[in-house]
Amino acid sequence: MQVWNLGRLIAPTVAAFILALGLLVPAGAQETSGSNPTAQAVNEQQLLEELNKIQGRVTIPDGKAATLQQPQGRDYRGFHEGALPWIGGIAILGMLLVLALFYFIRGRIRTRAGESGIKILRFNAIERLAHWTTATAFIILAITGLNFVFGKRLLMPLIGPEAFSTWSVWAKYAHDFVSWAFMLGVLVMLVAWVWDNLPDRYDVNWLKVGGGFFDKSNRTHPPAGRFNTGQKLIFWAVVLGGIALSVSGIFMLFPFAFADINGMQTAQYIHAIVGVLMIAVIIAHIYIGTLGMEGAYEAMGSGTVDLNWAKEHHSVWVEKQQAKANAGVPPRTVPAE
Repeated sequence: MQVWNLGRLIAPTVAAFILALGLLVPAGAQETSGSNPTAQAVNEQQLLEELNKIQGRVTIPDGKAATLQQPQGRDYRGFHEGALPWIGGIAILGMLLVLALFYFIRGRIRTRAGESGIKILRFNAIERLAHWTTATAFIILAITGLNFVFGKRLLMPLIGPEAFSTWSVWAKYAHDFVSWAFMLGVLVMLVAWVWDNLPDRYDVNWLKVGGGFFDKSNRTHPPAGRFNTGQKLIFWAVVLGGIALSVSGIFMLFPFAFADINGMQTAQYIHAIVGVLMIAVIIAHIYIGTLGMEGAYEAMGSGTVDLNWAKEHHSVWVEKQQAKANAGVPPRTVPAE
């Protein structure tokens, strides 16, 4: 009973002491102790503003793995998922639409004089090999490259995620290895044809009349050397575009060997935009070389063209070949089979 009475006497005294202590503590200190520490923590946006990236700590040898986020990566993701599909779609589908309209309005460009029965050598075996090697490599690169942009949007819903994953892995291997054949082909074509693709005095007139492509009577054939102005534009588009694709592709084939993550993203911007634009240009080149112009395919098929076709489309070049023949140089003409 004495212990119980003692507890009853002490309890009010302790309560009064605690209450007095609460009154003596400043109000600000009381509020701080009850605040939310999460709300006062440094957030992601503040880190990005201060450091331009979010980094952690890693124990693996690759220190670059410590970078978790950086603003440029978000910009590139927005470009790859947003702007790039629109750029590629407009360039490629737009070119196909223009060529379809041109074919139905203008029709196929035919040789007005008909066949002469005499063939003239236009491209030798080495030139044709370089052309077809580069062309085949580019087609493979175009298909596999477009898979990176449109594959998950167009192909995956049709074949399913498993088949699409397998295809994408092999597409990447093909893209990486075939790229070397493309680079070699561009280099060989540059060495073989650069002299014939330099500007000359016939280019301005060729451009004025549009190469005769818009003349339905088929009577306008501006003079041209071995390559006309349109072919020169294609050549330089392939060479300059091929160089841009090659350099940017090497940056990506060897990650961090030549640039940091920002430089590699810049290389991806260049590679993607130049790639889709070159696909559009090559589609036009394929059209002219096959369906668009009669007799054009034989130049790269057999290497020879009909003499009348050569006179109509490359009259200056034919005159030079005939002058060489008259000077005793073996002619480039062969009898028709």
